[in-house]
Amino acid sequence: MRLVERLPRPLLIFFTVIGPGFITAMVDNDAGGIYTYSQAGALFGYLLLWTLPPIALLLVVTQEMNARMGAVTGKGLSDLIREEFGLRTTFVVMALLVIANFTNVMANFAGVASALELFWVPKYVSVPLAATAVWFLVVKGNYHSVEKIFLFACVTYIAYIVAAVLISPDWEASALASVRPVVRWDPVYLTMIVGLVGTSVAPWMQFYLQAAVVEKGITVKDYRESRIEVIVGCIVMVVVAFFIMVACAAAIWQKGPRDITSAADAAKALRPFGEYAFLLFSAGLLNASLFAASILPLSTAYSVCEGLGFESGVNKRFREAPIFYWLYTGLIVLGAAVVLIPGFPLVRMILFSQVVNGVLLPLVLVFMIKLVNNRDLMHEWTNPRLYNVVAWLAVVLLIAMTVVLMGTTVFEMYFRTA
Repeated sequence: MRLVERLPRPLLIFFTVIGPGFITAMVDNDAGGIYTYSQAGALFGYLLLWTLPPIALLLVVTQEMNARMGAVTGKGLSDLIREEFGLRTTFVVMALLVIANFTNVMANFAGVASALELFWVPKYVSVPLAATAVWFLVVKGNYHSVEKIFLFACVTYIAYIVAAVLISPDWEASALASVRPVVRWDPVYLTMIVGLVGTSVAPWMQFYLQAAVVEKGITVKDYRESRIEVIVGCIVMVVVAFFIMVACAAAIWQKGPRDITSAADAAKALRPFGEYAFLLFSAGLLNASLFAASILPLSTAYSVCEGLGFESGVNKRFREAPIFYWLYTGLIVLGAAVVLIPGFPLVRMILFSQVVNGVLLPLVLVFMIKLVNNRDLMHEWTNPRLYNVVAWLAVVLLIAMTVVLMGTTVFEMYFRTA
């Protein structure tokens, strides 16, 4: 205790506020994210690594904006959208968010099933147990106990870094690819780019981070340290994504580009490079899937209840926030149940969910930019010019990529049928 008290005050405050930003960024590497990064490496090798630096910049800007809005206003993002843009607009945004998040919840229970099937545990055992565990974690805990478990889960992401190092990929090629943009006008390549952006800067993150900042009680006086925590979390998240893509490029693409059917396929491909690489990747997948299976329903419940004016929060009991907890429960039960349906096209749904995230993100960003530049709300804490440039540029590019993606897909379909 005395050692902690001797820490410099900024560092002491940093350890006090750590949680929302770091957790939000790390859980972004969920089963759907791991599958998307793995697929990018398996199909295109090191080629798509150039997307990670601009994704990191966009992630830092958007997450910092959210944390700042939460600290200054003391309100969640969906709450602010309802107050400033009306209930009808909020309802449409919430409906789209629930659809996108539900596909992500399914993806994460599929990740649990895939990870444990590698160790001969059938999904009819692993998925119900996982669903029960994440439900009890949130419903029977409080914010501080849940946050401590989530922070511990963040540490295990180092498994991906160690697994990639054990494979000995081409570090020179990966370094060059990270700074050399390559654009291809084909639907698969464009879909992968939109999916990478959608899984890395997901719409749910914007709602969850702001709600978590508010529930933790972070205010303007703590904000500078909270801002550092948000930035560190974003950078670590992108570093983990880099190592996942590099590992799959070395283990799969270098033997011949191919589709993978799940993140577990990526883990199997690492087995020839050593049992430790396989075990670490598998453990990382299980951890990420369980972690996100807790956070994503929680994020959805926060967003919907704030947006529609219902009581919400992990610190509240079931009877105090019934809609919040029933929505959380429903997403877990339905998400787990769909995974257990024989023959359900889950892999397509996983990649589709990431593309939906990429398509929905510009809409969410537009609301965020307008809110964070509202002086009546933010006072002197409105956006600096650089943040607005990056955010508006992201909106334009994402819309353009989506239009081009739809155009090239229709074009190819036309010529195939002609």
